[in-house]
Amino acid sequence: LVSSVTFLAAQVDFSSAGDLNVFIDDDQLDAMERKLTREGYLEAASMAQTFNLLRSNDLIWSYVINNYLLGRDPLPFDLLYWNSDATRLPAANHLFYLRECYQKNNLAEGRMVLADTPLDVTKVKTPVYSLATREDHIAPALSVFTGVKLFSGPVRYVLAASGHIAGVVNPPVMHKYSHWRDGTGDDFDQWLASAKETPGSWWPDWQEWIAQYCGDKVKARRVGGGKFKAIEDAPGSYVRVVAS
Repeated sequence: LVSSVTFLAAQVDFSSAGDLNVFIDDDQLDAMERKLTREGYLEAASMAQTFNLLRSNDLIWSYVINNYLLGRDPLPFDLLYWNSDATRLPAANHLFYLRECYQKNNLAEGRMVLADTPLDVTKVKTPVYSLATREDHIAPALSVFTGVKLFSGPVRYVLAASGHIAGVVNPPVMHKYSHWRDGTGDDFDQWLASAKETPGSWWPDWQEWIAQYCGDKVKARRVGGGKFKAIEDAPGSYVRVVAS
């Protein structure tokens, strides 16, 4: 039994998916499918390049100017360092996602089928906490807002300042940004105009929300102490694999 669901900058309805739609058409997807079919996966560098192109001034040209032309060392930035550790994606998974969600919007419109089972998100009654970020160029706040309206159960939609990563990874101790909550109205602009802006991280709001659905605390399990044995110490050797 799932007591609650939390979505972080996650889209369900792709009708307002934003700038990523520039990469979604039959010609581009067909070319990608031919390449991925040969290789079996989407290379990590391709995924990173796509997101970099969406913010080329910050993620491409700033480095050309400051590092290459001016000879400056890049400033240390923990989130961008983490973000540079891109991951591969299985070909079938990536192509299904792009065609079914971005191109056809089948999940939101009730046409998606997995394992011969039709998916109808309007029947989801599980309580949902959905976080969007105001400057998100990957999962726009409007798109996230539109998607959560499909669910039948209680939904708490919260909008955080900043973007796709920094807006989510924002520990309260940093005292950064702000977030908006408790808005009303079916239209995103109406919701935002009526929402309450609160300084600081959205994390305390989520902690308060999730507490009502949490069970009793349990002792931490011992890894490898059950049916499945431990393979190796954390974080695992796979995280040290360097993708080309």
